[in-house]
Amino acid sequence: MAPRGLSPNDPSSYSRPDQIILTNIFLALDANFERKIFSGNVDLSVKKINEDVKELILDSKDLNIDSIYEKETGRKLNFTISSPIEEFGSKVSVELPPDAPTEFVITIQYETSPNASGLQWLRPEQTAGKQHPYVFSQFQAIAARSFLPCQDTPFVKTKYQAVISVPDGLTAVMSAICDSSRSLGGRGNRKQLFHFVQDIPIPAYLIAIAIGALESRDIGPRSKVWSEKEVVDDAAYEFANTEHQLRIAEEICGPYVWGRYDLLVLPPSFPFGGMENPCLTFVTPTVLAGDRSLANVVAHEISHSWTGNLVTNANFEHFWLNEGFTMLIERKIIGRLENEHLQDFEAYDGLQELKDTIKRLGEDNPLTQLVVNLTATHPDDAFSIVPYEKGQLFLRYLERIVGGPEHFEPFLRKYFDTFKYKSITTDTFRNFYESNFAHIDAIKEIDWQTWLYSPGFPPEIPEFDMSYVKVCTDFSKRFIEWDGVSPIPFTDDDVKSLRTEQLIHLLQKIIAEEPQSIEKLRQFEDKFGLKSVKNAEIKYRWLRIGLQSHWEDKIGETLDWLVHVGRMKYARPLYRALYDWEVSRQRAIDSYTKNKDNMMHVLAYTLSKDLKLSE
Repeated sequence: MAPRGLSPNDPSSYSRPDQIILTNIFLALDANFERKIFSGNVDLSVKKINEDVKELILDSKDLNIDSIYEKETGRKLNFTISSPIEEFGSKVSVELPPDAPTEFVITIQYETSPNASGLQWLRPEQTAGKQHPYVFSQFQAIAARSFLPCQDTPFVKTKYQAVISVPDGLTAVMSAICDSSRSLGGRGNRKQLFHFVQDIPIPAYLIAIAIGALESRDIGPRSKVWSEKEVVDDAAYEFANTEHQLRIAEEICGPYVWGRYDLLVLPPSFPFGGMENPCLTFVTPTVLAGDRSLANVVAHEISHSWTGNLVTNANFEHFWLNEGFTMLIERKIIGRLENEHLQDFEAYDGLQELKDTIKRLGEDNPLTQLVVNLTATHPDDAFSIVPYEKGQLFLRYLERIVGGPEHFEPFLRKYFDTFKYKSITTDTFRNFYESNFAHIDAIKEIDWQTWLYSPGFPPEIPEFDMSYVKVCTDFSKRFIEWDGVSPIPFTDDDVKSLRTEQLIHLLQKIIAEEPQSIEKLRQFEDKFGLKSVKNAEIKYRWLRIGLQSHWEDKIGETLDWLVHVGRMKYARPLYRALYDWEVSRQRAIDSYTKNKDNMMHVLAYTLSKDLKLSE
């Protein structure tokens, strides 16, 4: 990775908020679907930290900046844009006038690029309705700079407002409250104007926007689900328990401060299971299983309302502070919604995924540390399950050390309240934990260095309730030991007895075994009804099992599915499995090459590395 002149606060940002910091963002943009750009201006309110500062440094990526001027006086400000450095984009240096006050506002007139890494523009035929275009954003980790010039670091949190102009017949939604909308223009040139307000400071990566032929359905007193009309009713059914999950989260974490908790079910090219944009969680359509069996994704994103959105990692080296806490809260919600057996079962399942990831990355890989060094690494290249699951295991350990949930959960509420609206580092959390539990001698046993800064497996694994796991282990043993010639060792009642979560776990256990014979797989597929399964978690694992066993029928089935599924959790392992098998390698590369322009940038970028097409 090339050397970068980056911030001492964040190795992934050029900005210097220790010198001068953004305090508010006001966007006035027009969405142009023909050119695939946003154009207009942004007002940035700034405050000097150092009165002698002579320039404001912003992050940008592929932005066409026309002019920058001081809003109150109208005088133009000189600026330079550095040559871009790989995926980090460019540094924008804005020269400040000598008499600039401590606080002032600058206006930047600009437009985005059609290839903005944080935006996905869809043609009508790529949507469910096939009639209207669509655009949506995904700015985590550092793609907000492709949408607006900003201090693109979670160290900086600001309020924002936006006025967005869109073609008539389309609806805009954002990670903010829409307080008004109206029509503009006359016949043949009519536009819709939407006004948004986010009064709680957030980092740039949590600014979010989507525009399409959207409808909504109420699913609770403070929640709607948004989607295209073709799937909105299915989505409303799937997420009907959202308010219940919200209330349980409040019992664990404290008051929900964001007002609205709406959901947007996106087109299939959305690369994540969910994205915790405040007021408007983005959700993959792959969770629409028809039986609410995958709605726990919402529990994860709800948890982020406190863990990441309210209290935020200061930079992505401390990403575990966002995701480890979120996994812990998510599973506490599940435990209260269902039972503690399922809470532990989900955690145990996560442990198996963690083991697989560490095995793939290598036990000595520094990216398997909880706190990573991103000086020479892009945050997208560091992304894995490690901060989620290893972080959650560490927090369970810290909970046990101080006496269990009855002692740890009041601490969590105090933690969220103390650091709300702030961005913190791991040291801040550690100091707060140690000061709150100083009276407990057992905390002296904690090996912080190993947990936080050593690669590989955690130094301690908790004891889990194994009630649900034992059933899966028995099923797995029966299948692995079966010769494939005698009758399949499962009855119809056996199949019906398995929870969806247990079937997923059973398939994961089969993945961990040696490849099975194709004849055994065919019979298993018939018995468990996997040919037409709608649940994406089940389908993904079954395809992996088929590829692992070199079942050629599954090559085409996998590639066909991947054309319609852009979720990284599924796409990357399946493409890797296709690449690892010589028979399917070229077909995987050809499919990627043909379809990469329909993928969100973060998926296309990481798959190019998985398929050895880039360094």
